[in-house]
Amino acid sequence: MSATDDAQAPDRLLTPDEVAQWLGKPKATLSAWRSRNLGPRGIRVGNALRYRRGEVELWLDQQTDDRPD
Repeated sequence: MSATDDAQAPDRLLTPDEVAQWLGKPKATLSAWRSRNLGPRGIRVGNALRYRRGEVELWLDQQTDDRPD
């Protein structure tokens, strides 16, 4: 696969288990965040919940705490 192909490839879809492991949070926390519109945006693929990697990264960027310690 060339660099051009990578640039045009769609975001990889992640399962809730993969996102929970990536964030170091229980899957139940992701579910609670989702029900309160606090966590990364998910999408439905049929009846399966998936997360676009780019959406999770965007959400993480928005959580950056710039306050001094």
